[in-house]
Amino acid sequence: MTYRLAGKGRPLVLLHGWATHGGFFAPQFADLAASFQVLAPDLPGHGATPVPHPTVRHQADALRALLNALDLRGAMLVGWSMGAMVAWRALLDGAGERVTGLVVVDMSPRLCNDTGWPWGLRGAVQARGPQAARLLATDWAVFAPRIARRIFAAGSLHTDLRRWVEGEVARCDAEAMAALWLDLLAQDFRADLGRLDLPTLILRGGLSQLYPAGTADWLATALPQARQVTFAASGHAPHLEEPQRFNEIITGFAAGLPP
Repeated sequence: MTYRLAGKGRPLVLLHGWATHGGFFAPQFADLAASFQVLAPDLPGHGATPVPHPTVRHQADALRALLNALDLRGAMLVGWSMGAMVAWRALLDGAGERVTGLVVVDMSPRLCNDTGWPWGLRGAVQARGPQAARLLATDWAVFAPRIARRIFAAGSLHTDLRRWVEGEVARCDAEAMAALWLDLLAQDFRADLGRLDLPTLILRGGLSQLYPAGTADWLATALPQARQVTFAASGHAPHLEEPQRFNEIITGFAAGLPP
């Protein structure tokens, strides 16, 4: 698995979202490598780690293997969007012995909504999954700009950054993204999150176009040691939209973790 690594100190492992890559954490590398050993992999199926049919479990297994190979200890995992599911899966499967803290950035434990679950991805319904996957596989060039725009707050002024994101999303392998999309829709961590008894920070984009405010509230209740922070000027990607505040909050949270 291709990864970026810089700095010294507590390992800070940055896990990107669907259809992106580790380079989306450039503002964190620029500022946090002075205080942390910053690690940002390209999860399987993304960036420079091509895989034809990636899954969340495959990505989590690759993450655990990387933590072991680099012998990282006392790490803090930051999971943005899909990266949060990868972090949850890795922790549930045994990565906890190397991890002391968790940060979840604008994500739900289950994407699909139904009559008893309104806190998933806006508009996501299980029955529409196969049709959506087919459209992604055949018309990725059409969907890539839409995906990129929804990452940011509506009316965002980050024009140059959004154009860069559109280009990077467009480079993804369409069939791999379609396969992974179906796997993401099948995930459900609601019953398992209570087992993740480690300090946890829930970061919510106050202007997120993807998840309602209640999603973060639910997570803060379900995770035993969780608290939440809202980024009032951000959508789905506060680490890009408010990077200075994001980095300050990450640094402050890390200061309170066990050595």
